[in-house]
Amino acid sequence: MKTIVTGGAGFIGSHVVERLLGDGHRVLVLDNFSTGRPQNLAHLKVNKALRVKRVDVADFQNIKDDFNGIDWVFHIAGLADIVPSIQNPVNYFHSNVSGTFSVVESSRLANVKRLVYAASASCYGIPDVYPTPETAEIKPQYPYALTKNIGEEIVMHWGLVYKLPVVPLRFFNVYGPRSRTSGAYGAVFGVFLAQKLAEKPLTIVGDGNQTRDFTFVTDVADAVVRAAESQVSLEPMNVGSGSSASVNRIAELIGGEKTYLPKRPGEPDRSFADITKIKKLLGWSPKTGIDEGVAIMLQTIDYWREAPVWTPDSIKEATKDWFKYLS
Repeated sequence: MKTIVTGGAGFIGSHVVERLLGDGHRVLVLDNFSTGRPQNLAHLKVNKALRVKRVDVADFQNIKDDFNGIDWVFHIAGLADIVPSIQNPVNYFHSNVSGTFSVVESSRLANVKRLVYAASASCYGIPDVYPTPETAEIKPQYPYALTKNIGEEIVMHWGLVYKLPVVPLRFFNVYGPRSRTSGAYGAVFGVFLAQKLAEKPLTIVGDGNQTRDFTFVTDVADAVVRAAESQVSLEPMNVGSGSSASVNRIAELIGGEKTYLPKRPGEPDRSFADITKIKKLLGWSPKTGIDEGVAIMLQTIDYWREAPVWTPDSIKEATKDWFKYLS
């Protein structure tokens, strides 16, 4: 297949690119490298089936012709993290809303066969039900979650009105090699691994007993490709691990001293995906447990050697707007 991966130089996107090339598909990466890193694709650049175009996917006029003749589109590009979305909502609406519109409309005009959208479980806010099904109430708590959900609504609307075959996948807490190296929230593994390399204490928010549905990135890439290969459309699906682990457990697996920071308002004590639907519709299930996943990350720990090393003071400064607006 001829495919496009937006955000293909990013954490999740680069693993999707790797999987597609491994399956024998041709891949065009569209990425402005605002958060993506060229080194995430460096090991793949000898593959002649890969092309990379540096471009902002929100620039409709500059990307629409790239979609001609494309079979599958994987829209992974977007800005993540809570605090920066509170501080710079304009950037988040540009990337996550305008960018999604541009990609979806380009896909429609080119009559692509499938569009898979990287949606976010942040749309559920603090859920009332665990494990959380796709039918749970949508109640985003901050601009990042809102913009990702608006993107999902755009994707679904184009599917309904224009009969574009679309599949939104709501990712839970994705982790693995090449995970983001910045952000005081959301990139817990990147934060911990950089701290471990620097021989600094691991900074744990709250008491560390909060649990997250940590889902290994190659399992996520498998779900994304299965969605493209399927005939399923207009069915949002959770992508999770089928279990959850505490932040304390992650810290224990990584090893080292620990220090605890104040709990943040508006953060759920749990995240836990109900993956019944994706198992049924796609025949997908996760394969990598948390112990194995963390072991793989420790084997590739040098990736985080140049990452910023967060301290309690720098985290306090970076998250002050969190407490200002979400408390």
